[in-house]
Amino acid sequence: MRLSGRAILLTALVALAAGFGGVWLGMKALAPGPAPSMHDVVHHRLDLSGDQLARIETLEGAFAARKHALELEMRSANAELAAAIREEHENGPRVAAAVERFHDAMGRLQTETIAHMFAMREVLNDEQKAIFDDTVVEALTAEPQ
Repeated sequence: MRLSGRAILLTALVALAAGFGGVWLGMKALAPGPAPSMHDVVHHRLDLSGDQLARIETLEGAFAARKHALELEMRSANAELAAAIREEHENGPRVAAAVERFHDAMGRLQTETIAHMFAMREVLNDEQKAIFDDTVVEALTAEPQ
């Protein structure tokens, strides 16, 4: 039995579509989803007591204010950097100062974030700390998606 060119082409197209469909389905069904955020872990997986939740919410409120202030400082440093680049047209002293200001604010934000993480950890019991610690390690070592 001899197949026509049209039948061969149709078979190839169906096979190609099935292949792409299988890859797409495999990626959707088998690919790991994004890791849960620290907020999700703390508020949904740790089974916090009422006292723990109140203490964590107090910590989160204080941290949010510090974080916001440092993010504003980073945005301001970026605006300063943009103006310096526009005016100096090279890696001059104003550009360097703006970059240093940004890095300083970013470093302080990272330091504040780590301090906040350890403050929240102190509210947890040993079992909760183990889950929390595993989540922190996963977040810090995860491959970019």
